[in-house]
Order: sequence, then C-alpha cells, then structure tokens
Amino acid sequence: MKKQKFNRKHNYPDADLYLQCIEKLRAAHTDRKHFQQYGYDLERMKKFKAMCERFSKLPGDDELLGDQMILTEKKYKAADKLRSAIRSLMTRVEMKFNNRTGRYRKFGAAKLGDMTDAQLLFCARRVIRVARQQIDFLADVGVNENILGRISTEAQNFELAVNLQQDKVADRDIGVDRRVQQGNEIYDELIVLCNIGKDIWDNKDKGKYEQYCLYESNNEQKKARKEKGK
Repeated sequence: MKKQKFNRKHNYPDADLYLQCIEKLRAAHTDRKHFQQYGYDLERMKKFKAMCERFSKLPGDDELLGDQMILTEKKYKAADKLRSAIRSLMTRVEMKFNNRTGRYRKFGAAKLGDMTDAQLLFCARRVIRVARQQIDFLADVGVNENILGRISTEAQNFELAVNLQQDKVADRDIGVDRRVQQGNEIYDELIVLCNIGKDIWDNKDKGKYEQYCLYESNNEQKKARKEKGK
C-alpha cells in the first residue's frame, strides 16, 4: 500500500504556527461570550489548546535528524571494522594466491570501499564460506576460525547498526508526517477561530478585528508585528 503523503497547509515554521494559535486563543478567550453565539464554546477552546500543546511537544526534524546522524556514524564505524576484518583475511589469502588468480577472486573482496551496505554484508558471508572450504590449505598463512569468527562478529554488528539506522530513518519520516498532519489539524481549527473573530468585529473594532488576521508567511507576520510596534 502506498504511503500517504501529507502537505503543509501553512507557510511558516511550526513554532510560529503554535505561537499564532496561542495568541488567537487568548483573544478568543477574552471574547468568549461572543464566540458562544457561534457555538464555539469554552470547551472547544480548551480542546484546541490541548491540541496545540501536544503539537508543541512533538520532536522537531532537527532532533529526529540528529538521532539519525548518530546512528549513521555508528554504522560507518561498524562498516570500517568489518572491512578491516575482511582485509586481514584477504592479506593472508593474497600471500597464498596471486590477487589475479581465480582462487583469489573467488572471495569477491575487491573494491571493499565502494560496496553498498548490502554488498558489504554479502561479501562478509561469502569470504567466510569460501575460506572455510579451504581452511586447511590456508592454515599456513594464519587463516583459522578466530580470523573467520572476527569477520562473523563484525558482520553481525554491522547488520545490527544498519537496521538501527534504517529504523531511525523511518522514525524521522513518520515524525515529519505526524508533525505535518497535526499542524494541519490545528491550522484548520485556527482558521475557524479566526473567521469567527473577524466576523464578530467586522466594521465594529478595527484593532480587535486585526487580532484575528492571519498571514500567509512568516515574513508577513513579522512585518505586521513591526508595524504594531511603531
């Protein structure tokens, strides 16, 4: 099933969306008697405020990206350790076979640094299997179960690191969608609240009317606040 993609309905940062909601809710609470005439009561305001608070506590993308980067760094370190273990084996194999022979190439360990995560794991399993098939023949260059055990251990550690990193990538995707979805929900409610507020004060009180005006972008919002401060 194709993943549903959520698109943001507002053009300013989530922090500014939250701030606008709180500001408009504060104005609406002051005008709550008027709002009740539209069926927008105090209980609905409380529910809206609770939605905003839940939204503000969601981890931001920087936080989620940071977690992903930490596990990506751990994956890189695990990959380096696995490559080192494989190279240790291949140094011994090269002592036994010329690196242009079929016996050497059978290990498939060329270009370790260019391999994808999946290719590196596949390579680790292959070199263990191929080395075991001729371990007696390679014993005189130091190939033994300890050498192969090191590769196996580092491969397991690397596979775990890959899985954990991929989990964090998925967590970030889910987190972004959750923030967009909840942000859209409170933005929709904000629109309702502001439309009521503007209708209440239209042609009655310009200052109060402007309290319920929304801006299409964060830049417009900042300009409006600057004008009010003059």
